[in-house]
Amino acid sequence: MKLHALKPARGARRNVRRVGRGLGSGRGVYSGRGRKGQQSRSGSAPRPGFEGGQTILTKRLPFRRGVRAGGNNRTGRIPRRTYEPVNLRALNQFEAGTEVTPDTLREAGLVDKGQVKVLGEGTLTRALTVRAHAFSKSALAAIEQAGGKAEVIDAARPV
Repeated sequence: MKLHALKPARGARRNVRRVGRGLGSGRGVYSGRGRKGQQSRSGSAPRPGFEGGQTILTKRLPFRRGVRAGGNNRTGRIPRRTYEPVNLRALNQFEAGTEVTPDTLREAGLVDKGQVKVLGEGTLTRALTVRAHAFSKSALAAIEQAGGKAEVIDAARPV
């Protein structure tokens, strides 16, 4: 082995052009960055997604479920299902054996509009067939204990 025959291990050296090392290096003066402007400054770069002042792609797309991906829900949230509450004590005004639906509740002035949920506040003294969009567990138990029936209405189908 001779000293003049020694070579670095393969991959130990890269052929990298060193910039900013004088005019004779071919990469001096402006060091390949041009003259002025954002690109010539060190440590300065536009934020990710910046398109030179043009409205960025993510803002040009519509919202959908918290992500801009389509749809027309401008809040970006899935709308909450809301119910109009009706307590058991209010159902005592109907005659025994009556079928109570959201329409009959509207006619009686117990609800305005939307889906109806029957809650277990109070006691039910009559056997009724109650059709609503949702029931609390205590309301279901009380309706059945009074000898009535509780039926859940599918919100997608009209009443």
